[in-house]
Amino acid sequence: MSQPGLRLTNLDALAEAAECLRTIAHPHRLRILQILSQGEHPVGALAEACELPSAMMSEHLRLMQRCRLLDSRREGRHVYYFIVEPHVSAVLQCVVKHFDTARKTTAATQ
Repeated sequence: MSQPGLRLTNLDALAEAAECLRTIAHPHRLRILQILSQGEHPVGALAEACELPSAMMSEHLRLMQRCRLLDSRREGRHVYYFIVEPHVSAVLQCVVKHFDTARKTTAATQ
């Protein structure tokens, strides 16, 4: 039972959001999003930057595409990925800012 006056998101929408958050809650996927927030990149360049085999990179990208966070375009033999969900960059900035700050604070106190 919801309280009068509260504006709440539909639970189905929140379930979808939770699934997408679980999908990006992985160090390599966060790194991929960091890279893609700076522009589109081909699979090979992403794999190299993350030090992952191309097949594993493709799986990470597929999972994020399934949540409609990314899209791709083909240019010859190369497939370029890019962020299509505009809020992803904002979420990523919050995460990075929080944990970079936490890491620096912890390092300063040791």
